Amino acid sequence: MDSIAPDEFDTRPLGKWSEPSEFVVDRERLIAYAHATNDTAPVHLSGDIASPVFNVVPAFKVVAPLTLNMPPVDKRMLGVHGEQDFRFHRPIEAGMTLVTRAIPVGITPRSTGSLITVRAETTTSGGEPVVDQHVTVFIRTAIAPEAIGEQPPTREYSREAEPFVEVTEAFDLDQSYRYMGASGDTMPLHSENAFAQQHGFPGIILHGNCTFAFATRAVLEHAAGGETRRIKRLAVRFSRWVTPYDVITTRVFRAGSTGGRSIFSFETALADGTLCLSDGLVEVED
Repeated sequence: MDSIAPDEFDTRPLGKWSEPSEFVVDRERLIAYAHATNDTAPVHLSGDIASPVFNVVPAFKVVAPLTLNMPPVDKRMLGVHGEQDFRFHRPIEAGMTLVTRAIPVGITPRSTGSLITVRAETTTSGGEPVVDQHVTVFIRTAIAPEAIGEQPPTREYSREAEPFVEVTEAFDLDQSYRYMGASGDTMPLHSENAFAQQHGFPGIILHGNCTFAFATRAVLEHAAGGETRRIKRLAVRFSRWVTPYDVITTRVFRAGSTGGRSIFSFETALADGTLCLSDGLVEVED
């Protein structure tokens, strides 16, 4: 096998499926995730149905090693979540056994780093599709010499000028620790101040998907009538890191309809107006 120089991206996994990984859905895990994200939906708090963003959890142990090991060696701890795009076939329910496999599909250089995009497919143990997702990780300061393979999926919509709802929320100071336990993502950026500062942050930052789960709660309530099963696509770009001390406001916009689905756009801003989540898209079954 050819060796990879320490300052190069390892492109060998591109286009190659991982081995399938099994995940047993425990009701207590669903309940823990709901509490870790301050969820308020009764079906999530009871553990009957997973909240939409929980769909990252069964795929995490397959996707994370791919995005961690492909960057140059000295840049591997500089990755942050770039984009997330779910396409749901059915909700995750307690008691299911899920099977996930993943394939890295592209590396895209940007001015200050590079994107690694991985596609994952999750099914029941019997082969019924549950969710397809694209996970994009941004590797800060690691600029690939050229684009290889696919870029993250595009999101095309035309939204109304003004939001029809705005929801403002604060985090708990232990939010990142609770989310670590419920999600299985134990990256030290979310638990160790010294480590986070060493890697360019002011201190502990929240998981991007934790912030995403907060925003999704507003979208679910106001765009889907609180019905998790109606959400068929959910996508977002992570535009800036968030700390447990931040206050966020999620704005939801109408963006038309197509093929029996209502389309909504959303974005989430910090108190100073800076967007931490942008280009959000949700498709809701009518």
